[in-house]
Amino acid sequence: MDRRRLRRPAPERAGETPAVHKRALATKPKKAATGVAKIDPAVADMLRVLRHPLKTEIEAVRLIILAAADEIGEGVKWNAPSFRTEKDWFATIHLRSKESVELILFVGVKKRSGFKKFKLADPNGLVKWLAEDRALVTLGAGRNIPDNRKAVEAIVRAWIKHL
Repeated sequence: MDRRRLRRPAPERAGETPAVHKRALATKPKKAATGVAKIDPAVADMLRVLRHPLKTEIEAVRLIILAAADEIGEGVKWNAPSFRTEKDWFATIHLRSKESVELILFVGVKKRSGFKKFKLADPNGLVKWLAEDRALVTLGAGRNIPDNRKAVEAIVRAWIKHL
């Protein structure tokens, strides 16, 4: 066995942060007002290697949702970019759809009793209720994404208000 490969790195100088920790601190996600990580590097890494015909639109929708409210953070859940508040997860981008970007709105990871379908302002006709506690928002592709920005922000804000 070659002993050179087992050499330990030189000890850090007193008070100096090791290089590995410096990199970790530099990539630490920003915190939302509620303490939830606003930007998660795992989502950026996932999107960097994602092969999807609507990748540009997915990245745009991600930013729209994060900007909709201060308390929204993100993470990778169910192998897709997902969004949460301090209370729980509430939305996931549906990556299986190849024709248009779709967002699934739900009420947390575990089914909660007491949440009922409510009147959701939807002037653009983007929302389709899948169940009492779950809805599908079809955002379209290409130019539809910026055109639907205000509607998506309003839908997301209304959804998290009712969580």
